[in-house]
Amino acid sequence: MRIRRHLTALAVGGLLVTGCTETGSPAASPAPGPSSPATPAPGAEPSPAAGLPAALTGQRPDWKRCEGDGIGDEWRCATVKVPLDHAEPSGATLPVALIRKEATARKGRIGSLLFNFGGPGASGVDILPRLSGEYGSLGERYDLVGFDPRGVGRSSGVVCRTDAEQAAAEARVDSTPDTPAEEAAYLKDAAEFGAGCARRSGAVIPHTTTSATARDLDLIRQVLGDEKLHYFGISYGTQLGGTYAHLFPRNVGRLVLDAVVDPTSGTAGHARHQTVGFQRALDNYTRSTGRTPAAGTARITTLLAALDRRPLEVGDRRLTEGLAITGIAVTLYSESSWPLLTEALEAAGAGDGGPLLRLADSYNDRDEQGHYATQSHSQRAISCADSSERPTAAQARALVPEFRRLSPVFGAFLAWDTAGWCAGWPVEGEAKTPAAAAPGAAPVLVVGTTGDPATPYEGAERMARELGEGVGILVTNKGEGHGAYGTSACVTRTVDAYLLDGKVPAYGTTCG
Repeated sequence: MRIRRHLTALAVGGLLVTGCTETGSPAASPAPGPSSPATPAPGAEPSPAAGLPAALTGQRPDWKRCEGDGIGDEWRCATVKVPLDHAEPSGATLPVALIRKEATARKGRIGSLLFNFGGPGASGVDILPRLSGEYGSLGERYDLVGFDPRGVGRSSGVVCRTDAEQAAAEARVDSTPDTPAEEAAYLKDAAEFGAGCARRSGAVIPHTTTSATARDLDLIRQVLGDEKLHYFGISYGTQLGGTYAHLFPRNVGRLVLDAVVDPTSGTAGHARHQTVGFQRALDNYTRSTGRTPAAGTARITTLLAALDRRPLEVGDRRLTEGLAITGIAVTLYSESSWPLLTEALEAAGAGDGGPLLRLADSYNDRDEQGHYATQSHSQRAISCADSSERPTAAQARALVPEFRRLSPVFGAFLAWDTAGWCAGWPVEGEAKTPAAAAPGAAPVLVVGTTGDPATPYEGAERMARELGEGVGILVTNKGEGHGAYGTSACVTRTVDAYLLDGKVPAYGTTCG
């Protein structure tokens, strides 16, 4: 598993490391359609309906009580049909699952506020009810709306592997290959993953691009009866929000982008940023324990080298080097998880790999019965549909020395990931980088945290610039973790004032 922009809200809420997973039965895949439409030129905007038939724009959701454990009576669920291929809006459709909690205030309702919690591949239908307490003030005047994007969960969710296949790959594949044989096995496994997606979800995977989901958002906006889109995007959700603003600038209402993906970087650039970001967060953690960053890094690299030679036995499973790196990374998403890292490193140093393995399982969506959720499948399908880059093994190998200098812990893992993630992918990607220029759009809040490991702060600066002068409004949070809303009181006040009262802060407002 690569280190991705993964489930921000669960990490912030302290749930990710306790083993919560995404569940849900994927809908049957619809019939295949033609290739996805090309992204318009910068500044171009399709008409609000984009040629969609009245049968789609005139839908009225049939809101019913939601099925599932722990979902309160105040929530209602529905399904909206969207075109499988927006280039053929009258062709095949696929279902997009929605969940909604209506505004509690009798007066002053603003409209719907849609959420995307990242991944890509996170289920908004599952996550929003769990985290709605964090958005209580917003829920007074907004209907809180979550959705499963196309290719995710209940919205024709992509499935690529069985549980047994996924467990076997984790156990046998070296994610930091050191020999030609290990390299070949690594790339073969990646290609087999893509082939599994094609077998099981071949009708859907050509149409899982972020631009297609942005067009779905505009249809959902119309179906919900909103003149403008009000939206809260976290982590990957910021890429979706930026894409929406680019495609539909005049339909932008109040948009918040928190933990921001850099829209100007391609595959190697994102990997390089994360290498720096995770090492930066690890250094900050190490300082909190009283060690120097150099000493803390040396301690961990010694452990990883030992695991590369001989994984630790944990019952009938093994803690490999790759799983240990994943377990370390997951604790860096939130400062509140740092004590778990201390405990896990001490246990591993004493020969007990259980705590680190459990942390890796929480990131990989594996429960105690060995069942894996399919978020990682959707994540890969969306990422590889978006990106037209397919780095080779030689290109990844060439990155390793530089990346190891940037981070002895995460560097090789992320360098090799550039080639492994979409190796042999059965569908061509859309573009090297997403477009985010949104001339004429209303102001968009762009929140970056200086200690964010997964979407480093520099991405927020670049997103604000790409959106354009007067559109991207940068807010800086001086702190740790992936996402600021709900953890920084200052950021929370600033975002609430913008969403509830339309108060746009000054560019460069700093919290912390």
